[in-house]
Amino acid sequence: MAKRDYAELTPEILALSALCEERSVIEPSLYRQYRVNRGLRDLNGKGVLTGLTEISEIHAKDVVGGEERPCHGKLYYRGYDVEDLVEGLVRDDRFGYEEIVYLLLFAELPTRRELTDFCRVLDSYRSLPGSFVRDIIMKAPSRDMMNSLARSVLTLYSYDNNPDDISVPNVLRQAIQLIAMFPMLAVYSYHACDYYLQDSSRFFINDPCEGLSTAENLLHMLRADGAYTRLEARLLDLCLLLHAEHGGGNNSTFTTHVVTSSGTDTYSAIAAALGSLKGPKHGGANIKVRNMFADIKKNVRDWNDEEELAAYLDRILKKEAFDGSGLIYGIGHAVYSLSDPRARVLKRFVEMLSREKGLHEEFLLYDRVERIAPERIGRQRTIYKGVSANVDFYSGLVYEMLGLPEELFTPLFAVSRIAGWSAHRLEELINAGKIIRPAYQPVQPRRAYRAMEERGE
Repeated sequence: MAKRDYAELTPEILALSALCEERSVIEPSLYRQYRVNRGLRDLNGKGVLTGLTEISEIHAKDVVGGEERPCHGKLYYRGYDVEDLVEGLVRDDRFGYEEIVYLLLFAELPTRRELTDFCRVLDSYRSLPGSFVRDIIMKAPSRDMMNSLARSVLTLYSYDNNPDDISVPNVLRQAIQLIAMFPMLAVYSYHACDYYLQDSSRFFINDPCEGLSTAENLLHMLRADGAYTRLEARLLDLCLLLHAEHGGGNNSTFTTHVVTSSGTDTYSAIAAALGSLKGPKHGGANIKVRNMFADIKKNVRDWNDEEELAAYLDRILKKEAFDGSGLIYGIGHAVYSLSDPRARVLKRFVEMLSREKGLHEEFLLYDRVERIAPERIGRQRTIYKGVSANVDFYSGLVYEMLGLPEELFTPLFAVSRIAGWSAHRLEELINAGKIIRPAYQPVQPRRAYRAMEERGE
């Protein structure tokens, strides 16, 4: 038989796929019958408790008179309100991502000396093994940077002289190295893809500069001239800070806990988290928001006409426009209802950058959709809790205004969230719990074996 392209969907594969789908459907009513919280969430979107953590807290409901009531969302890192952390950084005119990494890993805000020393440690690890860019990143460029990141992380296992040691000192060393390396892995992978697969006219590598923040180094490495404004770097730093951690129950962090609980190595655990984050229901959401707004701008003639805008949002909800999913991307969250604190914080600074970039009308369009969408959703859907803009609603706009390529939107999420993943991996190891193994209720009736001659032609 002739060899086929491994990616080809042959008639045989399509026929087998139809069989697979037909025979794999589980009746939705069975979830209610067996009281199974599908997706580890109840009808109100509340997650099933599976563990304890001191790393962060998401607060979206107040208890009043013994009843839960939705409230404006709050996010706490190690007990500190994220909005207070941001206000402190703004007041001092400082970059904050490195300080947040320290807080997440070591449970306390650093002193000035501790932060300086920690930044020096990060600087010392901002390099890749000899020939890594040439042999790993450039020789097999990928069109998806998340896959490139995962491959690079797994390959780093081979460069580690002690990769399987899961003692706290060794895992902390690996975590700090990965936090320092992730910006390079993401940006260099993009440059390789841009040059080899997208026929760019030039290829360049800007080494990170000692003393610069993570956000500054990202912009420096990404742009050929290495130039950026302070407002650009501050806003990117804010995005990194706000994406650094979001509780133990989000999909990629829970993946980190699950895989870590098996006793595996750091590189395998982080690669698994990257695979989770890649999904459009998780880290890929900001790209969907950006693409949705491109569609809105194409089809709504007057951005200032709220009636025309509302009518088009209705068409999206009815699956008559955009991608046919019926979703207004960036609106709604698994936990938050009245508001997402990250979106509240980000919106203020997005408006500032939109004025600097001459894109204020674009910002105002986002603002209108944010106001109109929840009301239109409420008219067409049964809502068990409120809906509001989430952090992905504005982060894609930030990246677009910064001139960042779409291919890096989700990798930038990973560059930030590696801090939270690392903190949770260490917490899982330090508390030495059992391997995480939830149960699934079997619903397939038992059957007697049938011999081949009894199965028909």
